[in-house]
Amino acid sequence: MMTDPIADMLTRIRNSNAVHKKKLSMPASKIKVGIAQVLKEEGFIEGYEVESAKPQSCLHVELKFGPDGENVLRDIQRVSKPGKRVYAGPRNLPTVLGGMGALILSTPKGLISDRTARRDNVGGEIICRVC
Repeated sequence: MMTDPIADMLTRIRNSNAVHKKKLSMPASKIKVGIAQVLKEEGFIEGYEVESAKPQSCLHVELKFGPDGENVLRDIQRVSKPGKRVYAGPRNLPTVLGGMGALILSTPKGLISDRTARRDNVGGEIICRVC
């Protein structure tokens, strides 16, 4: 039984990235698709696709690598965990690598990056940190 599906998703991405595997699959959910959407908007992954199937849909993620095979996604870490939630307002959102990385937040406007949260002046739960 899996207790934290978001941590499982991030671990799958981290492991595939470490062995330079271009594509990976996992069970889909709305929050996982939202995280993949933010990663694509921020330029950390090439793309994603949701394949409808029974009993559960499948999320296919295509990782992004540089022209010489270097990793675009260097690190992805879970911040808010089931046992300890981490929240931040729009004024006290931390920066990741001086703006080179990103935070993914769960807000009333949905899953968004820290740049969008600062622009729209909203805060929320910090799901993960990407650099």
